[in-house]
Amino acid sequence: MPDVLDATPYDALLLLSFGGPEGPDDVVPFLENVTRGRGIPKERLKEVGQHYFLFGGVSPINDQNRALLDALRKDFAEHGLDLPVYWGNRNWAPYLTDTLREMVADGRRRILVLATSAYASYSGCRQYRENLADALATLQAEGLEVPRVDKLRHYFNHPGFVQPMVDGVVASLAELPEDVRDHAHLAFTTHSIPTTSADTSGPVEGHGDGGAYVRQHLEVARLVADGVRERTGMEHPWQLVYQSRSGAPHIPWLEPDICDHLEERHAAGVPAVVMAPIGFVSDHMEVLYDLDTEATARAGELGLPVRRSATVGADPRFAAAVRDLVVERSAVERGQDVTPCALGALGPSHQVCPVGCCPARAAKPAAAGADSPYA
Repeated sequence: MPDVLDATPYDALLLLSFGGPEGPDDVVPFLENVTRGRGIPKERLKEVGQHYFLFGGVSPINDQNRALLDALRKDFAEHGLDLPVYWGNRNWAPYLTDTLREMVADGRRRILVLATSAYASYSGCRQYRENLADALATLQAEGLEVPRVDKLRHYFNHPGFVQPMVDGVVASLAELPEDVRDHAHLAFTTHSIPTTSADTSGPVEGHGDGGAYVRQHLEVARLVADGVRERTGMEHPWQLVYQSRSGAPHIPWLEPDICDHLEERHAAGVPAVVMAPIGFVSDHMEVLYDLDTEATARAGELGLPVRRSATVGADPRFAAAVRDLVVERSAVERGQDVTPCALGALGPSHQVCPVGCCPARAAKPAAAGADSPYA
């Protein structure tokens, strides 16, 4: 490895995340930000906010992002990558637009974006790109110089994302009682989304049943299960299941739900289950409530031993993967030949989101893609 890694033409990395409340008074305003434009009454938001109030009104996602920022800065410094790292959120402080203003004031003009979502989908990719376009439009309206913004490719099958999850599942299996450990099943969980959104996830040519969203998750589940088998010598049956559904009952969403899956596994005589949240980068509220609280309680009622494996979070291998993605994309922008790092059969994701990739519910500008108005 060279003493100094080259990030040119980029002069900054932006960690872009969802955001979360950091106290009881933040919960309803945060949910108002998340649901803006949907006309949801404040009283309903207070009901939804009960999940947050159970944890003192604090989502762990901001602290997780602070830890990831520290890990990225430490890794970059140790490996000679001279690239400052900033942080902005879609729905809570530090807000994306404020962070971009700060970056422009600091002279940043070519910005790479790391979204805390590893997979293709509208909510996991294009919506972040729409938020970037909104923020850039605000800067332009204020008379500020608009920076060039590019987004790092999907990293779902990068070894620095997969291997920490393998370790997490192996550790969770070891925590199960010895008499049920070898025959435990693995439930790989991710956020449920409407089936119409899943079907149109990824590039147009890949649209269809489940789209890229389901294919990518199935690939990661297989990679993790294979890694667990190699580590333990045991074959653990597995299934991709879903959590955190929030839509109207009449709209089809991806199934089965994790609680329904636990009931089915128990009825089938499965002795134990490890829940592995492969769809989430960090332990944010939906992991803490939907898995650690709701699903674990349901398993307790059934008498089914369960464990929940760790998310990737600020694992040093993930920070190293981000460094690898930064160096890779920088070389691509300089016109150099690169061999992107990816495990499994799907190969590396596209560097630039093509037109029609994860289409919006309604036509809206999106930055950092082939259809960006700010290219």
